[in-house]
Amino acid sequence: MPVSLIVLAAGQGTRMQSDLPKVMHEIGGAPLFAHALASGAALDRARTVVVAGHGFELVEKAALALDEEIVVARQDEQLGTAHAVAQAADALAGVGGDAVVLYGDTPFIRPETLEAMAEARAGGADLVVLGFEAADPGRYGRLVVEDGALTRIVEFKDATEAERAITLCNSGVVMAEAALLFDLVAAVGNDNAAGEYYLTDIVGIANARGLKA
Repeated sequence: MPVSLIVLAAGQGTRMQSDLPKVMHEIGGAPLFAHALASGAALDRARTVVVAGHGFELVEKAALALDEEIVVARQDEQLGTAHAVAQAADALAGVGGDAVVLYGDTPFIRPETLEAMAEARAGGADLVVLGFEAADPGRYGRLVVEDGALTRIVEFKDATEAERAITLCNSGVVMAEAALLFDLVAAVGNDNAAGEYYLTDIVGIANARGLKA
C-alpha cells in the first residue's frame, strides 16, 4: 500500500543555541531532516510532506533541493505534535493510502523499521506505534500495554510514578491510514500539563473507538 511521509520539522531547537532551525543542522553533510526523509526510501511513497515553522524559507528551500515534489506545509504556531500533523492534512487530501509520521530531528530510523511497521499495518493493525525498551527511559513518553495490547501513551509530565517505571518508550513514529490519522488528530484536546495537542493521545482515542493499535 502506498505510504505518505509526514516529517515534522517546525521546531526552533533552542537547546542548540543557534539561529539555524534545528532540522537544518547537518550530520554527515546533510541536514538532519534529510536523514528522516531517507529512512522512508524503501517504502512505496505516495507523497512527502515536510511541516516547517521556524526558519520556514530555509527548510522549504532545502527540502525542495532534495526533492522538488516534496510539499512543505507551514505551522505558524507550535501547539503540539498533533497540531503539527494536522497541518499536513490539506497536502494529503485525496491522496489515499497510509501515512507515517517522522521527526526531522530523529535521523536514525532505519528503512527496515518502517518496512516492519508497514507489514504490521498490512497484518490488520489500525495504528502502528514504534516503541523501544530503555534501561534509563528518562523523560520519554511511556507505552502502556494491557493484556498484550497498547492502550495509551502517557507523556512523562502527565505520568504517575507507576507509569514512569515503565521502560517501554515512545519514539513518536506512528503509521495509520491517512484519513484515519487526521480523523484521530482532529479529536485530540489539550487538557494536559503542557496545554499542548499531543499526537500520542490518538492511541487512547483509537482504543476507545475499538480500533487495534
